[in-house]
Amino acid sequence: MDKSALTRRRLLELAGIGLGASALTACTDGIAPPESSPPAPASPTATALPAPAAPLTVRTRTGSFVSAFRPGIASHWSLAAPELPPGGVPPELPVAVFLHGLGGSHTVLLEDMAAHEALQGHLDAGGAPFAIAAVDGGNTWWHPRADGSDTQSLLVKEFVPFLGGQGYDLGRIGLFGISMGGFGALLLASQGRLPGVRAVAAMSPAVWDHYDPRQESAFDGPADFAAHDVFALRPRLAAVPMRIDCGTGDELAATVRAYRAGLPGDVEGSFRPGGHDYSYWRSVLPEVLSFLGYHLA
Repeated sequence: MDKSALTRRRLLELAGIGLGASALTACTDGIAPPESSPPAPASPTATALPAPAAPLTVRTRTGSFVSAFRPGIASHWSLAAPELPPGGVPPELPVAVFLHGLGGSHTVLLEDMAAHEALQGHLDAGGAPFAIAAVDGGNTWWHPRADGSDTQSLLVKEFVPFLGGQGYDLGRIGLFGISMGGFGALLLASQGRLPGVRAVAAMSPAVWDHYDPRQESAFDGPADFAAHDVFALRPRLAAVPMRIDCGTGDELAATVRAYRAGLPGDVEGSFRPGGHDYSYWRSVLPEVLSFLGYHLA
């Protein structure tokens, strides 16, 4: 029996961890499980076959909290996870954290990316089950800033522990993101602040090999750039499975190629027609989820 089949069998034998009481408030917007016809009675002369496995249905939730790392600002989050009818999160489910791009928010995951639909397609095709989650990061570029915000610490010290408190397996974490969030995912994986990271995927990551004053929204100066230089940090990704995708029509394509060329080991992903937009990112998302599911299983 392969590992994904074993994982799925175990999930079907176990159920029951839901989003409980927490300092992070939650509300649920469930997707109704598909209807099915009752099985026909077995023939008296035939051996009864085992009942088919119940389908895993993706359900979504949202909530908010006030972070110590973004004082006075309500940080909202979104979550999509497979559940067993009639409900309940399967225990020990891995989780992939999504980092949004510049000008985005947690809503990008379920609205602009429609990632819950892609996750359902992944499950329907027999992919290993896992949850996906996102939280607001503002335009901070997912690292400490001079204004006192630190959304990387928000992820590491608040949001990921919250997910662990809901029953998700923090020993099996994936990171993925688009543009600014792709940079943030690569930076976090490179810095090793989350020991449970099993894979990282970046779609059109906004990466640069040198400081440019025009990048002031991303860095607070040359010293800040040097402290978060993902090009210099590439050797630290040697043990992390990586996937990087970028559209050939993206103005970042040349820099992304240069970044990817210097990464240690094998790197999955592709350069194919597309721009720096949601149409392209949605087109590669199913492959990204398959990559994450494989390495989180």
